Amino acid sequence: MTVPSAPEQHSPIERAWRRRTLDVVVAQLRQGVTADKIALTLAIGLIFGLFPIFGTTTALCVLAALWLKLNQPLMQLVNWFAAPLQLPGIYLFVRVGERLTHSAPVQFSIPGLVQQFRASPLQFLRLFGMTGLRAVLAWLLIAPLIAAVVYVALLAPLHRMARLRRGANGD
Repeated sequence: MTVPSAPEQHSPIERAWRRRTLDVVVAQLRQGVTADKIALTLAIGLIFGLFPIFGTTTALCVLAALWLKLNQPLMQLVNWFAAPLQLPGIYLFVRVGERLTHSAPVQFSIPGLVQQFRASPLQFLRLFGMTGLRAVLAWLLIAPLIAAVVYVALLAPLHRMARLRRGANGD
Protein backbone atom coordinates (compact mmCIF):
# COMPACT_ATOMS: atom_id res chain seq x y z
CA MET A 1 0.00 0.00 0.00
CA THR A 2 1.43 3.37 -0.97
CA VAL A 3 0.66 6.54 0.87
CA PRO A 4 0.45 9.76 -1.14
CA SER A 5 3.17 12.10 0.02
CA ALA A 6 2.11 15.40 -1.45
CA PRO A 7 -0.89 17.18 0.11
CA GLU A 8 -2.37 17.87 -3.32
CA GLN A 9 -2.77 14.10 -3.83
CA HIS A 10 -5.29 13.94 -0.99
CA SER A 11 -8.99 14.38 -1.63
CA PRO A 12 -10.66 17.60 -0.41
CA ILE A 13 -12.34 15.62 2.38
CA GLU A 14 -9.00 14.18 3.52
CA ARG A 15 -7.38 17.63 3.46
CA ALA A 16 -10.28 19.12 5.44
CA TRP A 17 -10.18 16.29 7.98
CA ARG A 18 -6.42 16.68 8.34
CA ARG A 19 -6.65 20.46 8.74
CA ARG A 20 -9.56 20.43 11.20
CA THR A 21 -8.78 17.34 13.23
CA LEU A 22 -5.39 15.74 12.84
CA ASP A 23 -3.40 18.98 12.66
CA VAL A 24 -5.19 20.32 15.76
CA VAL A 25 -4.43 17.15 17.74
CA VAL A 26 -0.78 17.12 16.65
CA ALA A 27 -0.45 20.81 17.52
CA GLN A 28 -1.87 20.13 21.00
CA LEU A 29 0.60 17.31 21.55
CA ARG A 30 3.55 19.45 20.47
CA GLN A 31 2.44 22.67 22.17
CA GLY A 32 4.27 23.71 25.30
CA VAL A 33 7.06 21.13 25.30
CA THR A 34 9.88 23.34 26.59
CA ALA A 35 11.12 22.65 30.11
CA ASP A 36 9.55 25.88 31.38
CA LYS A 37 6.18 25.13 29.79
CA ILE A 38 6.16 21.53 31.02
CA ALA A 39 6.92 22.66 34.59
CA LEU A 40 4.15 25.25 34.33
CA THR A 41 1.75 22.67 32.88
CA LEU A 42 2.43 20.27 35.74
CA ALA A 43 2.04 22.99 38.39
CA ILE A 44 -1.16 24.46 36.92
CA GLY A 45 -2.63 21.01 36.24
CA LEU A 46 -2.05 20.05 39.86
CA ILE A 47 -3.58 23.15 41.40
CA PHE A 48 -6.62 23.12 39.12
CA GLY A 49 -6.95 19.39 39.82
CA LEU A 50 -7.27 20.36 43.50
CA PHE A 51 -9.95 23.01 42.92
CA PRO A 52 -12.52 22.41 45.67
CA ILE A 53 -15.65 22.30 43.50
CA PHE A 54 -16.59 18.95 41.96
CA GLY A 55 -17.04 18.82 38.22
CA THR A 56 -14.99 21.91 37.40
CA THR A 57 -11.39 20.74 37.20
CA THR A 58 -11.40 19.51 33.60
CA ALA A 59 -12.92 22.73 32.28
CA LEU A 60 -10.51 24.85 34.33
CA CYS A 61 -7.55 22.87 32.98
CA VAL A 62 -8.79 23.23 29.39
CA LEU A 63 -9.19 26.99 29.77
CA ALA A 64 -5.82 27.44 31.50
CA ALA A 65 -3.99 25.36 28.89
CA LEU A 66 -5.62 27.28 26.04
CA TRP A 67 -4.96 30.67 27.62
CA LEU A 68 -1.35 29.93 28.56
CA LYS A 69 -0.66 27.84 25.43
CA LEU A 70 0.27 24.79 27.49
CA ASN A 71 0.22 21.14 26.51
CA GLN A 72 -3.45 20.15 26.79
CA PRO A 73 -2.99 16.34 27.00
CA LEU A 74 -0.35 16.67 29.70
CA MET A 75 -2.52 19.16 31.60
CA GLN A 76 -5.45 16.73 31.61
CA LEU A 77 -3.19 13.83 32.62
CA VAL A 78 -1.97 15.78 35.66
CA ASN A 79 -5.57 16.76 36.45
CA TRP A 80 -6.53 13.09 36.29
CA PHE A 81 -3.66 12.06 38.57
CA ALA A 82 -4.58 14.82 41.04
CA ALA A 83 -8.17 13.55 41.32
CA PRO A 84 -7.53 11.33 44.38
CA LEU A 85 -6.18 14.39 46.19
CA GLN A 86 -9.27 16.49 45.48
CA LEU A 87 -11.44 14.97 48.23
CA PRO A 88 -8.93 15.49 51.04
CA GLY A 89 -8.17 18.88 49.49
CA ILE A 90 -11.82 19.89 49.72
CA TYR A 91 -11.84 19.05 53.42
CA LEU A 92 -8.62 21.02 53.97
CA PHE A 93 -9.79 24.04 51.98
CA VAL A 94 -13.16 24.08 53.75
CA ARG A 95 -11.50 24.06 57.17
CA VAL A 96 -8.95 26.72 56.20
CA GLY A 97 -11.74 28.83 54.68
CA GLU A 98 -13.75 28.57 57.89
CA ARG A 99 -10.77 29.76 59.92
CA LEU A 100 -10.08 32.62 57.51
CA THR A 101 -13.66 33.85 57.70
CA HIS A 102 -14.13 33.05 61.41
CA SER A 103 -17.07 30.80 60.54
CA ALA A 104 -18.36 27.96 62.66
CA PRO A 105 -17.19 24.58 61.33
CA VAL A 106 -19.77 22.82 59.20
CA GLN A 107 -20.20 19.15 60.02
CA PHE A 108 -20.01 17.02 56.91
CA SER A 109 -18.61 13.87 55.43
CA ILE A 110 -17.49 13.54 51.83
CA PRO A 111 -19.75 10.52 51.11
CA GLY A 112 -22.64 12.40 52.72
CA LEU A 113 -21.96 15.44 50.55
CA VAL A 114 -21.91 13.34 47.40
CA GLN A 115 -25.19 11.67 48.40
CA GLN A 116 -26.86 15.01 49.20
CA PHE A 117 -25.68 16.53 45.92
CA ARG A 118 -27.04 13.61 43.91
CA ALA A 119 -30.37 13.74 45.76
CA SER A 120 -30.98 17.46 45.27
CA PRO A 121 -28.36 19.77 43.74
CA LEU A 122 -30.34 22.94 44.53
CA GLN A 123 -30.84 21.98 48.17
CA PHE A 124 -27.15 21.08 48.33
CA LEU A 125 -26.18 24.54 47.05
CA ARG A 126 -28.47 26.18 49.59
CA LEU A 127 -26.90 24.21 52.44
CA PHE A 128 -23.26 24.26 51.35
CA GLY A 129 -22.88 27.19 48.93
CA MET A 130 -21.14 29.45 51.44
CA THR A 131 -18.98 26.55 52.58
CA GLY A 132 -17.91 26.08 48.96
CA LEU A 133 -17.10 29.78 48.62
CA ARG A 134 -14.98 29.63 51.77
CA ALA A 135 -13.13 26.63 50.32
CA VAL A 136 -12.53 28.53 47.07
CA LEU A 137 -11.18 31.49 49.08
CA ALA A 138 -8.72 29.20 50.86
CA TRP A 139 -7.78 27.58 47.53
CA LEU A 140 -7.13 31.02 46.00
CA LEU A 141 -4.70 31.79 48.79
CA ILE A 142 -2.96 28.40 48.96
CA ALA A 143 -2.92 27.29 45.29
CA PRO A 144 -0.41 29.91 44.07
CA LEU A 145 2.04 28.78 46.76
CA ILE A 146 1.62 25.13 45.76
CA ALA A 147 2.04 26.04 42.08
CA ALA A 148 5.18 28.06 42.77
CA VAL A 149 6.77 25.26 44.82
CA VAL A 150 5.93 22.62 42.19
CA TYR A 151 7.14 24.83 39.34
CA VAL A 152 10.46 25.68 41.01
CA ALA A 153 11.01 22.08 42.13
CA LEU A 154 10.49 20.73 38.60
CA LEU A 155 12.32 23.41 36.64
CA ALA A 156 15.91 22.30 37.27
CA PRO A 157 15.32 18.57 36.62
CA LEU A 158 13.36 19.34 33.45
CA HIS A 159 16.09 21.66 32.17
CA ARG A 160 18.65 18.95 32.92
CA MET A 161 16.57 16.38 31.02
CA ALA A 162 16.24 18.78 28.07
CA ARG A 163 20.04 19.25 27.97
CA LEU A 164 20.57 15.49 28.08
CA ARG A 165 18.06 15.01 25.27
CA ARG A 166 19.70 17.70 23.14
CA GLY A 167 23.09 16.07 23.78
CA ALA A 168 21.77 12.63 22.81
CA ASN A 169 20.28 14.04 19.59
CA GLY A 170 23.48 15.86 18.75
CA ASP A 171 21.82 19.30 18.85
